Amino acid sequence: MASLTAVTSVMANDIETIVNPQQNIEPLAVSSTSAAINSKVSKGTLKNPNSLLVAIAFKFKNTEGSPQNYAEVMTTYCSAAKSGDADAQYALGWMYANGRGVAVDESVAAQLYGMAAEQGHISAKASLETISNISPKSSLPACLRPDPPALFASELSAELIQNEQKAISDKTAALFYSQNRILKLVNKLAPRYEIDANLAMAFIAVESGFNVQATSPKNAQGLMQLIPETAKRFGVKDAYKAEDNIKGGLAYLQWLLAYFKGDVQLVAAAYNAGEAAVVKYKGVPPYTETQIYVKKIADLYNNTTHPYQVNLVKTSPIINLTNKKTM
Repeated sequence: MASLTAVTSVMANDIETIVNPQQNIEPLAVSSTSAAINSKVSKGTLKNPNSLLVAIAFKFKNTEGSPQNYAEVMTTYCSAAKSGDADAQYALGWMYANGRGVAVDESVAAQLYGMAAEQGHISAKASLETISNISPKSSLPACLRPDPPALFASELSAELIQNEQKAISDKTAALFYSQNRILKLVNKLAPRYEIDANLAMAFIAVESGFNVQATSPKNAQGLMQLIPETAKRFGVKDAYKAEDNIKGGLAYLQWLLAYFKGDVQLVAAAYNAGEAAVVKYKGVPPYTETQIYVKKIADLYNNTTHPYQVNLVKTSPIINLTNKKTM
């Protein structure tokens, strides 16, 4: 992360323009000597250190700042924005909207404003109204794109380790980042089950649309739509509690990935229709709902395979069939 000194060197006029009224921060006219602050003490005043970085950038400015410092400011904002900080998402959007350190790109600005607005950021909502419906869509900055899925080499099949995992699309990334609270939970929990967070988020998006209280006509419950039998199978006590539900869903995905040797299409079909149906039909069942479901997962997650634990469960009998039913 860039130093606090770098953050404080944004040009004075720019800071006065992008002050966030939601934070009630007033820009201060300070000299380079009076801008020195005790960062350790300041960090104790805000719950989120990323918000502090943004607050420091807004509060303290060096009137002698030069354009070369925008790169360092952007690095700091990007890091904070990627972790879900609404202030940083707004500030980075402002930089793209106004061409500070980068070429003007209202499409990128709109996407960043949208991420912050989803979290209730007042200034981002107001700014978004002025540049909405921008097309064509530009790609998000590289620093905001999700990291490639982690590979857990100690227990995974060699052929999957060798396959390069593809990143999700910018549109999908924007969707996932707009659900910041859920994404933070998934990022925390997914590594425990050796699951790519992007795959988990794809299932949550399709299953419940990120609705913690979602309930289906078949009584599937919560974010990952666990039926009572599946919830019990994986030790979920409260399917409407986000963390418990995600843990149960991740445990089921981990089991399915091992059972179907990392075949994402079969895993998606089994998550929707049950692993027994996939075995019965020797591939994706001929159910319209399931086939649509599998396609939705594929649209959000660009990989057909995912690393899996080799010895977690006995492999499905259909895996080695040459005539598996696929889509």
